[in-house]
Amino acid sequence: MWDVLVCVSVLVKIGSTVVAMPYSVTWARELAAARMAEPLPRRWGHVQAVAAKAESLRPLAGEDADLLVVAAWLHDIGYAPDVQDTGFHPLDGARYLRSLDADPRLCGLVANHSGAKYEAELRGLADELAEFPDENTLARDGVWYCDMTTSPVGLPVTFDTRLAEIRERYGEDHSVPRAIMAASDEIRAAIDHVLSRARAFGASAV
Repeated sequence: MWDVLVCVSVLVKIGSTVVAMPYSVTWARELAAARMAEPLPRRWGHVQAVAAKAESLRPLAGEDADLLVVAAWLHDIGYAPDVQDTGFHPLDGARYLRSLDADPRLCGLVANHSGAKYEAELRGLADELAEFPDENTLARDGVWYCDMTTSPVGLPVTFDTRLAEIRERYGEDHSVPRAIMAASDEIRAAIDHVLSRARAFGASAV
């Protein structure tokens, strides 16, 4: 549908430093739709549900609210046929966004989402993934929470249910379930961080 996407970053001067601000949610949604909706309808359903869940976390995320939602829309863009390169979707997605001059934090959130470093190690891509720093923020944990509590068809699930589905879908020996198992403690910690923040705000995470 969209053959050409023109992306313009917004530059803001803070003191004597010019910084690139995160892209808008509209830009992220349209980019994700253009790359995924038609070739990957099932994956697109998951992405839409993850983004909707991220929207519910806005009160918790503060000034990173837009960044969290943008990352949720784009976390799986590396699956898109015209984005794939290495076949490892967090890395491919992050490199693609970097090629569009996307905000470095956004690239890092996509690259490292849901314990990607563990699968990168299994695939021999740890050095490549290290091009994109991870961060210890609610935005990061929010992306992990939204992804790992949303089924492949966009339904809300527990992490244990999601993990069981991944193991059944790929098989025990595949790198994906092996990596998720290795990352499980870190994923649970991210989920707990989000839920505890939600309780502190008197809100309920979806």
